[in-house]
Amino acid sequence: MNDLADDKDQSLRDDIRRLGRILGDTVRQQHGEEVFSLIETVRQNSIRFRRDADHAAREELENTLDTLTNDQTTHLIRAFSYFSHLVNIAEDQHHIRRTRTHLIAGSAPRRGSLSYTIEHLFRSQDAGVQLQEFFKTAEVTPVLTAHPTEVQRKSILNCQMVISRLLDERDRMQLTPEESAANDEALERAVLTLWQTRMLRTSKLSVLDEVENGLSFYDYTFLRELPQLYAGLEDLLASKDPGFKQTELPSFMKMGSWIGGDRDGNPFVTATVLEKTLVMQSTRAFKFYLEELHTLGSQLSMATLLVQVSDDLLALAKRSPDVSQHRVDEPYRVAVSGMYARLASTYKKLLGLEAIIAPCAPAEPYQSAEEFVADLDVVHHSLLEHGSLGITRGRLRHLRRAVRVFGFYLAPIDLRQNSDVHERVVAELLKAAQPDVDYLSLTEDERIAVLVAEMSSSRPLASPYLVYSEETQSELAIYRAACTAQQRYGKGAVPNCIISKTDGVSDMLELAVLLKESGLLHPAEGRLDVNIIPLFETIGDLQNSAPAMDRLMALPAYARLLASRNHAQEVMLGYSDSNKDGGFLTSGWELYKAEIDLVDVFAKHQVRLRLFHGRGGSVGRGGGPSYQAILAQPAGAVQGQIRLTEQGEVITAKYANPEVGRRNLEVLAAATMEASLLSHTETAPRPEFLQAMEALSESAFRAYRHMVYETEGFEQYFWESTVIAEIAGLNIGSRPASRKKSTAIEDLRAIPWVFSWSQCRLMLPGWFGFGSAVQQYLSAHPENGLATLQAMFKEWSFFSTVLSNMEMVLAKSDIGIASRYAQLVKDTDLRHRIFPRLEAEHALTISVLKQISGREEFLSDNPLLKRSIVNRFPYLSPLNHVQVELLKRYRQGDEDERVRRGIHLSINGIAAGLRNSG
Repeated sequence: MNDLADDKDQSLRDDIRRLGRILGDTVRQQHGEEVFSLIETVRQNSIRFRRDADHAAREELENTLDTLTNDQTTHLIRAFSYFSHLVNIAEDQHHIRRTRTHLIAGSAPRRGSLSYTIEHLFRSQDAGVQLQEFFKTAEVTPVLTAHPTEVQRKSILNCQMVISRLLDERDRMQLTPEESAANDEALERAVLTLWQTRMLRTSKLSVLDEVENGLSFYDYTFLRELPQLYAGLEDLLASKDPGFKQTELPSFMKMGSWIGGDRDGNPFVTATVLEKTLVMQSTRAFKFYLEELHTLGSQLSMATLLVQVSDDLLALAKRSPDVSQHRVDEPYRVAVSGMYARLASTYKKLLGLEAIIAPCAPAEPYQSAEEFVADLDVVHHSLLEHGSLGITRGRLRHLRRAVRVFGFYLAPIDLRQNSDVHERVVAELLKAAQPDVDYLSLTEDERIAVLVAEMSSSRPLASPYLVYSEETQSELAIYRAACTAQQRYGKGAVPNCIISKTDGVSDMLELAVLLKESGLLHPAEGRLDVNIIPLFETIGDLQNSAPAMDRLMALPAYARLLASRNHAQEVMLGYSDSNKDGGFLTSGWELYKAEIDLVDVFAKHQVRLRLFHGRGGSVGRGGGPSYQAILAQPAGAVQGQIRLTEQGEVITAKYANPEVGRRNLEVLAAATMEASLLSHTETAPRPEFLQAMEALSESAFRAYRHMVYETEGFEQYFWESTVIAEIAGLNIGSRPASRKKSTAIEDLRAIPWVFSWSQCRLMLPGWFGFGSAVQQYLSAHPENGLATLQAMFKEWSFFSTVLSNMEMVLAKSDIGIASRYAQLVKDTDLRHRIFPRLEAEHALTISVLKQISGREEFLSDNPLLKRSIVNRFPYLSPLNHVQVELLKRYRQGDEDERVRRGIHLSINGIAAGLRNSG
């Protein structure tokens, strides 16, 4: 078994050695033998210490690292950071290699693939009928956000993609000696270019920079791979059920975006930014369509002398402005040329831009993407009707699907704002219109009455003759911009408005009033043009989510609006802030209970529930494997529809490589199908499981709150023992790290909170409180407590997923390294009061987790991650060590720019080594 595993990983080890050797040669060539020897000595000692627990190697390693000059430190950090990047590339390529080997060998489909899911579903006799019904209402949407946890520059990513392509070339092609030498030389050039590319940004990203970075993933993956996914799924279904032959699935999977629309705590997202974002997105879509359409025209060279065509195709060709005599008997080319002219005209009308390849003549612009699709369909049906099925299955098929998925706006943009802002804006508007109404002093019942009356009235609340505060003007402007965007690009351009920090019905009705003022809610018709989506974030808000939605949907005025949205309501659940508020275990449990309660409430009101999961990259922010997370949802919580956020460095890891990207999109689709259609396969958790989970959650909550919010000096400990203060200088996002100008943990955003604990390798948000909770539970149930928890782990997917995610976090943590960061705390008494408690809880959590899982070693069931840790962690420890040393120098007043830059470089390198840092 081990020999087989070794054989499977040999190519990975070869790639890592090859890339490591090239990097070493690059360092030697660029900086000399002395620098290379230093880096190599540190590398070898770190590996010896990690592999053999060689204490002499550790002592030598620490002595070397403690005596580095600033220049030597910079070289070391860069070398080890770039090696982590190169290992990431090699691992990703190995995953692709193993997947291809699996497929080529004709092995059984792997779990998480669409092939596996469809195979599993068709064990049921009525699978075809179930799937037909599923696709009628299915919706799966990964939503890209600009949350600042991606520390890589796009230039670095571009270099890495070149290296990845060259490794892929070696795998897929039988290279001649000459080609192999050329590939080696190209790899050397690529690594040298990477080494000479600046790792850090010199200025803060703007929102539009973030938009541009996000759009890169459409070029890399989404525009081509999503249509490929649909084609593969359609073919797979057709092979299983004749009912799916010649059937095109509805476009149930689309991308979404917050980038350019997320205003919560980001004052730089304005109406103008939203408008520019839509222009940038639309430009990307049009350029792709124009290029594909031009190529398609060159390929559809069929002549009427040899083939027949439909009357509709002839009519389409007749309407074309293309009168070239060279194509007079090539109606498909003439028709496509006319479509190109219309699309180019639409591009100019909407965006004021000219197509790179000029059209044959001016033409009428398309009024909508649907019109464009209709013309493509004419071409498709004509080919289909006259014996050219094979031709319909190539570029034309993918283009037709792309336009259906991406429209003229590429991706729907969600608007998000904090409920406090809506509250202030509505209060100001009411005060100006009705001076006797002091909205902020009203009770919740009184607020609801005022808001229902206002949203039901066709009379405008805002007056063009009054001057409002900058905040109110800005809010009204962005909603009006959204209304204009819908008219310009289509209703799907800006379809969702999310309310952060929702804690009651009035929060949702305040947004309804602002939408009415902006032309997105029409009282007379009872029509709502966007989805009003509450985001429940804190533990208390999650507990109140079902009662709040129950009360909202009971209001006749709101129920009327829901009818215009097909009786569907989306609810967003916040993983990050609930974790920061109540700890990892309680957050997960309260999210689970909230979903169950929401399912019941929505069934009562006969409204379809769609859940939007605000998951981060790290486990401390709700991250972890998407497939397991979706399948672990309670029964009835998916219902064929799910949206979830993809954030920061996770976007790069999942979607920078097109093949990896398509596999990750497949996973989301497969998991949604399984959770919706096979949810009955797992029985409901036993009552004693629920009771045990409740007890664990209560104890973990108390332990977490006592440490983080009630321990005197913990805030100071956090700021001094982590890199939280230095993260702001990384220029990794446009949004401030805190909601307010304070150091309070309550005001800190969840992202820098988790990011900071990851850097010091304590990973506190991903496990703290669990050990104490289990210990208390076992003390209260000495006879059968452990057996109950072990049964929960084996039988209940929710509990096993929670523990598996915790195991991943703990495997990446290192209490020895965390102890070095604790030394940064100036107050010795404070350090001695807090770190031993953290250390004890860490040890206790590891102990009880192993007892429950029955595994002596972490990740024994996850060899991929275990192997990854073995490969990269010897290179992380020196980075942590020098980061601590640089933090000491910096905080003691060393103003050498190399010290500050070294800290930022080390943050980048550690994040690369951990992969999901925030």
